[in-house]
Amino acid sequence: MLKEPLFQLVLAPTHPDFCTYHWLHAQPLTITLINTQLTEPFAIHMRVAVAAGLLIASPYLIYVLYSFIAPALYEHERAVSVRLVGSGFLMAAIGLTANYLLFFPLTLRFLAGYSVSEEVGNWLTLTSYVDTLLLMSLLFALLFEMPVVAWLLCKAGLLRSEWMRRYRRHAIVVILTLCALITPTTDALTLIVVALPVWLLYELSIGIARKVKSEK
Repeated sequence: MLKEPLFQLVLAPTHPDFCTYHWLHAQPLTITLINTQLTEPFAIHMRVAVAAGLLIASPYLIYVLYSFIAPALYEHERAVSVRLVGSGFLMAAIGLTANYLLFFPLTLRFLAGYSVSEEVGNWLTLTSYVDTLLLMSLLFALLFEMPVVAWLLCKAGLLRSEWMRRYRRHAIVVILTLCALITPTTDALTLIVVALPVWLLYELSIGIARKVKSEK
């Protein structure tokens, strides 16, 4: 019953009228996906359905897990764990949204239009499309946990804001390299658009580390 709206959402970045392309005033590009295996549509349907189910059920699953662990925690530990889990879930949700609306569409347009030779045409399979979408969603959900991890490490005394400021230039190089690998593109502007949110996360992490130090 929900297969059609689910795959309309999943396949929306393949349409030239996708919202991101309008925002960036990108040139229209029609992307057609093909199926090359007999069982591929059913397997993809199950994989996407499981991923969507886990995503929708994740707040309840987190609540059940916390309810199981909470009785063993002290009062101050419960307060810290609620902040940690809530912040982690929020940042993961932001990462997933940013990937769907920005990072993945830009990557898709570049890879779909890239060719090693005019004699070789690009035929994108459904499996390749879905696997890339799921993998990038997971990567950016984890990447957007940077401020939460920074807060946790600072609380444990393993990270300081001074260190992050000292190695800011190194971090920018790493961020640009990482974004170039995750979202390969030959367009410098696109690379900057992708790397900018990640750099802002790093700066946010520095601010969080400074705040944790002041609270001590």
